[in-house]
Amino acid sequence: MFPTPIEKRSRPAQLTYQSLLPLALIMWLLPLIAVAVFSVKPAEDFTQGNYWGMPSSFELFNNYGQVFFNSDMPRYMLNSVLITVPTVVGAVALSCLAGFALGIYKFKSNIWIFFMFVAGNFVPFQILMVPVRDLTLDMGLYNTKTGLVLFHIAFQTGFCTLFMRNFIRALPFELIEAARVEGIAEWKIFWYVVIPLMKPAIAALSVLIFTFIWNDYFWAVVLTQGPESQPVTAGITSFNAQFRAAYHLMSAGSIVAALPPVLMFFLMQKHFIAGLTLGAVK
Repeated sequence: MFPTPIEKRSRPAQLTYQSLLPLALIMWLLPLIAVAVFSVKPAEDFTQGNYWGMPSSFELFNNYGQVFFNSDMPRYMLNSVLITVPTVVGAVALSCLAGFALGIYKFKSNIWIFFMFVAGNFVPFQILMVPVRDLTLDMGLYNTKTGLVLFHIAFQTGFCTLFMRNFIRALPFELIEAARVEGIAEWKIFWYVVIPLMKPAIAALSVLIFTFIWNDYFWAVVLTQGPESQPVTAGITSFNAQFRAAYHLMSAGSIVAALPPVLMFFLMQKHFIAGLTLGAVK
C-alpha cells in the first residue's frame, strides 16, 4: 500500500536515488541561483547578452546599494511589514475566537457554519478580483494598506478557523468542564485555559500566515499601486523602466524581499513544520 523506504530497496535502486537526488536539487535551485548571480552583474552584461556567463565585474555593493539607497525599496519593505503583521494578528485572533466557538459549543447549525469556513477555502481567489477591487473603490480603501490588510484578514480567517477549530476539538474537554464546575466565566475559560494550550498552534499558524501574506503578489498588484501602499513583492516591478528592465536591480530586490520569510523560517522552523503536519495524526 505504501512505497518501500529507500533504505530497504535494492542497492541499484539506492544508487539511482542517490545520484538523481542531487540533480533534482540543482534543477530546483537553478532559478534561485540565477537570480543570485544576476543580482551581482553589471547592467552592461544584459545589454551585451551575457545572461548566463560569469559576470564581467562583480557589482554586489553597487547593485544592493542602489536598491537600498536610490530606490523606494525601504518604503516597500516597511509597507510589507505594516501589511503582514496586522494581518497575522487579526486573522489569528479572529480564528481563535471562531475556533473556540465552533469547537467547544454545540448549537444548531454549528456544522453548517463550519462548512462555510471550509467552503471559502475552495473558492478560486482569481474570480474575486473584479468584485473585490470594485468594493475597495466604493469604500475608499483602494490603494491603501488598510484595504489590503482588511481583505487579507477576511480571506485568511477561513483557513485559520479550520486550523484552530480542529486543534481545539483535540484538546481535553474535561479541563473545560472542570472549569465550568468551578463557576469560571466562559471568557476566562477561553483566556486562561484554552489559549495557553493553543500556543503551539498559534505559533505554527502565525508562521504560515506570515509567509503567505509576505509572498503575496496577486492582490498586491490588484488592490494597490505606487510606493505609498504597495508591498515589496509588487514594488520590485518599479525597477522596470519605460524601454528596458533593470534585471540586475530586480534580482537584487528579489533577494532582499526574500530575506524576511527565509529568516522567519529558520527562526521558527520547528513551528513551521508543525503547522504543515498539525492534525495529520491524532
